[in-house]
Amino acid sequence: MRAPIGRTLIAAAAVAAALVMSGCSASQDEAPKVAGDDGTGGGTPQDDSAIKQSWVSCMHAQGQTQVLLDKEGNIAIPASGTGSAPVGGYEAAAKLCDEKNPGIHQARDKNKQKFVDMARAFVACGRKNGYPDMPDPDPKDGILVFTNETFDAAKWDAIQPACGKLPMPGYRIGP
Repeated sequence: MRAPIGRTLIAAAAVAAALVMSGCSASQDEAPKVAGDDGTGGGTPQDDSAIKQSWVSCMHAQGQTQVLLDKEGNIAIPASGTGSAPVGGYEAAAKLCDEKNPGIHQARDKNKQKFVDMARAFVACGRKNGYPDMPDPDPKDGILVFTNETFDAAKWDAIQPACGKLPMPGYRIGP
């Protein structure tokens, strides 16, 4: 005996709907969290400046007050050997603040090339204005690395009038 066509269509539609719904809900994989995701699905992405400000505030709360956000929105972390270098517990504080601020790595990575380019401009100025043997900045982070033997305080001071208007790269003096 054949079922009426109306019931067959309704049954087929119900089965199709069940398959579609089960297919959509079958995946329980959690997508990676991004900045602004509070886990409820209703978060909106934060902009880089909000992420950076939140991270710097977190670092200050952890006692890392030497970490600053400059007027251009760049995070400044003085290099070791500069007198204002990170204090003890920096790595633990950075890890905690990284966890509290998803997206900080993406925000910082966008600026790495900018820091390298600024450091290269400073080095070019320094070489042109009396410090011809100034080292190249590290291509990964723009930090200038001087050894105790290669750093010349007199040359450094002499280039400041000409190069002091440029953003100062991070630098380290030591072995």
